[in-house]
Amino acid sequence: MRHRKVGRKLSRVTSHRIAMLRNMVTSVLEHERIVTTVPKAKEARRVVDQMITLGKRGDLHARRQAMSYIRSKSVVAKLFDELSTQYAERQGGYTRIVRTGNRAGDSAPMAILELVDYRDELPESTEIQEQ
Repeated sequence: MRHRKVGRKLSRVTSHRIAMLRNMVTSVLEHERIVTTVPKAKEARRVVDQMITLGKRGDLHARRQAMSYIRSKSVVAKLFDELSTQYAERQGGYTRIVRTGNRAGDSAPMAILELVDYRDELPESTEIQEQ
């Protein structure tokens, strides 16, 4: 029986799974959008939401808790400076999962895991110039 067992094993040993999730959470907070498989996205979403909640708390203990999980000091700084103010009024649900179909090689279900307020800015040079 698996009563009160939370989370997916993702066919990995514990150390690999923890390292993979730490890297994925760091990437989501840094780039605000990643492409991954649906089960990995669902598992990473839980941790990303927890990290943003720590950022909203904003005290020293929350910063140290985030540093113990996130792999980059610059990402922690971004979390506590930019993202915490961006999501200050939102009561949870900071991420979205958009399914994108199946991967060509092994037909794994793929998804985009992104922050809710993510905007894809196009560079100014992509505008069509009249000649």
